[in-house]
Amino acid sequence: MNNNIDEKKAQAELEKGYGEAQDILKDRDKTEEFLQRIEMKLKLIPKIGGVLSMVPTMISLVRSYIRKEYQNIPAGSIVAVVSALIYFLSPIDIIPDSILGVGYIDDAFIVSACLKLVGNDIIEYQKWRKDNNKLI
Repeated sequence: MNNNIDEKKAQAELEKGYGEAQDILKDRDKTEEFLQRIEMKLKLIPKIGGVLSMVPTMISLVRSYIRKEYQNIPAGSIVAVVSALIYFLSPIDIIPDSILGVGYIDDAFIVSACLKLVGNDIIEYQKWRKDNNKLI
């Protein structure tokens, strides 16, 4: 297995999850269960920083979207966010999460690729959340 990941590979991995992301978004209960699993995984990571620190905001965005509290985001953007979260949650990825010190590098690349695509939409969501006193 090639443990190297670049921007092109990260983009391809992100796009692989689009179909599954659309399926998850069709069912509110399925979406909530999915988000809770990601939150549990985040608790197992001793210290996340950098780009992975955006994962809780991404979870909050999807939760607000599925609850119809926040709908001011293109469908393609929300699909990209869920796809990145699918990759983050998956135990089977380019660099297994169990490899200490480097296991989350690929996850960071996928989240980064997503943020390059939808970063402005996430900034708008953060602004909305602040303006409406919504906490994560």
